[in-house]
Amino acid sequence: MSEEKEIDYSLANPDTLTKYRVAAGISEKVLAAVSKLCVAGEKIVTICQKGDKLIEDELAKVYRGKTLKGFSHPTTVSPASYVTPYTPLATDAAEANTELQVGEPIKVQLGAQIDGFGSIVCDTVLVQPKEQAQDVVTGRTADLMLATYYANELLLRLMIPPGLLSSGSDEEKAKAAAVKPPTQTKITSLLDKIAKSYECNLVESTTSWLFGRNEIEDKKKIVIAPAEGTKGEGSPEVGEVWGVEMGMSLGSGKVKTIGQRATLLRRTTNTYILKSQTARKTLSTVQTKFGHFPFSLRQLEEEGGDTKYKVGVYEGVRQGVLRQYELVGDKDAAPVARLLTTLAVTKNGISKLGAPPALDLSKYQTDKKITDEEILKILEEPLSKNKSKSKNKKKKKPAKKASKAGGDEEEEESDDE
Repeated sequence: MSEEKEIDYSLANPDTLTKYRVAAGISEKVLAAVSKLCVAGEKIVTICQKGDKLIEDELAKVYRGKTLKGFSHPTTVSPASYVTPYTPLATDAAEANTELQVGEPIKVQLGAQIDGFGSIVCDTVLVQPKEQAQDVVTGRTADLMLATYYANELLLRLMIPPGLLSSGSDEEKAKAAAVKPPTQTKITSLLDKIAKSYECNLVESTTSWLFGRNEIEDKKKIVIAPAEGTKGEGSPEVGEVWGVEMGMSLGSGKVKTIGQRATLLRRTTNTYILKSQTARKTLSTVQTKFGHFPFSLRQLEEEGGDTKYKVGVYEGVRQGVLRQYELVGDKDAAPVARLLTTLAVTKNGISKLGAPPALDLSKYQTDKKITDEEILKILEEPLSKNKSKSKNKKKKKPAKKASKAGGDEEEEESDDE
């Protein structure tokens, strides 16, 4: 009798990367569709419901066999000053009636997973009046959006292990690879320079996490502008997948807990035999439908059709088998922007496995700019190695000023190990 072969779930297995990419394709497609729904007067809960339905519809089209698939993150739509994802309940009148306001920067976050390999994306969308195209954005809103964009571009480049993209002799490559990766204090310092260039502030304790199979908060994390008692640990390495987050505020960047119920939860790795039958049933539903990925109370509400699940959730949180994500907002109630990219660190550099769309820089005008030479130099660096010229020839584009921010068309070519 032959031994069952252990499955390799690392990026060295092409099937793993394929599953990440399929999940990413769904996440990006639904993000684009949901962003178009974000117009003035629309109810947040309705947008979240439509987004979740779109994710389910897209998932139904792929991997139709026994492969497990589902949400890596429910659709959330966070108002201007909210930092964390927000997903209201349809049964709560106050929450269900919350509408989008013209001009506010709202954060749309969502994600899909295939076989436990999840891609989560987040974009900041400026709410437009119905049936009206976006005008050129100026003033403080433009400052916020540009600061977030450039800080995110810088952070993506700081995720590249030292020497990975270096050229030259073997000795020169070895020397470049021997350089230590930037400390998290250095990362925060560089990003803060961009924030200050646009008179903004980094959002306190913005965290990027190492991803794994069925895990979006693994053993490594990078914490930007850490709060007291908070710190990151570890640096990106080849073969890893990360969820990279950037947060920027027009206020102080300090955060506070918002006095609303937590509606976003997640199954922990803790084990405990819940006492009530209702709690056990609730946990079983969570495990079957969402695994260890975040879910919304609204999704449980729609799944169960009654309110008994709330008792089960309460017991699950109390016993530590469920974790609830508290709602957090800007301490000054100032507008906040966030971006989240799922990426792989490959031998060829950074490969995006799900990202918000590139900002159209021509639609944002400000008299502020980045002048720090160290930062400008990093922003000019590519995210990945160019492969053969013939492969990229048809994709070559004329230089444009946006490239100063680090146009990253080439990173889609890198997908190995």
